[in-house]
Amino acid sequence: MESGSWKQDSPPARAWKGRSGLDRAARTAEQDRAAGGHDRRLVDLGDGRTARASVELKVFSKTRRIRAYLRWSDRGRTRVRYLGEVSENTRTRNLASAWCTAIDRELVIPLDAAPSSWASSPAVRAVMKANRSRDTKPELALRAAVRGLGLRYRVDVAPVMGLRRRADLAFPGAKVAVFSDGCYWHGCPEHYRPARRNSDFWSAKISGNRERDRDTDAELAAAGWLVIRIWEHEDPVEAASRIANVITERRASGPAGGMKSKPEEAGADTPRT
Repeated sequence: MESGSWKQDSPPARAWKGRSGLDRAARTAEQDRAAGGHDRRLVDLGDGRTARASVELKVFSKTRRIRAYLRWSDRGRTRVRYLGEVSENTRTRNLASAWCTAIDRELVIPLDAAPSSWASSPAVRAVMKANRSRDTKPELALRAAVRGLGLRYRVDVAPVMGLRRRADLAFPGAKVAVFSDGCYWHGCPEHYRPARRNSDFWSAKISGNRERDRDTDAELAAAGWLVIRIWEHEDPVEAASRIANVITERRASGPAGGMKSKPEEAGADTPRT
């Protein structure tokens, strides 16, 4: 992006400031138009997670320039990446210029890098496109089935302090960590199919996710935790039964084969940390 053209005065408000009174849907539509589409705004967070970014324009009085920033949220924390200065006379053009920079620098996932799908219908593919990093439909179904068996658990927590790995369900008393794995992102042996476009990128990404999963299992095992992984295609009731059986065994022998652990209490999900 070129440097701003304003020398003596600050740039006009129309060049950077958004209209007041716009609701969330209108602001989203504005970003979509500037980026060239809703799917052009995805940022890769790793581990198969993505976030939808936005461009923010700011003016600093000392420089009299408009600066563009790419912003997104990762686990409740706002991430910001400076894109550069823009110098168009309208906000619309400046947003578009900033998004071109973000795309050129590959700060967002390329549109043609979308993974191929094993989904059997357009409806299923639509569900996959709406996939989130947590509180996914398979995860919610699994949690409901586990709760129906009278087990209480913690949600989206790091079982081991200092280890940046978060379990979808955790049973601290029995030291059991459960992960609900997406079939594509974690390389399900039954449903994973290599991407046809940008295959090197996606192959490396899925391989990295698999390696991270193995490392997570090893790290938690070394800390005395037992890891259970549930594929998204598995029946949640059967999976919950498997988890309950493991909890029962761990209660009897203790998580490390020693003293009996404190029973997990029945009830609703406990708050996240």
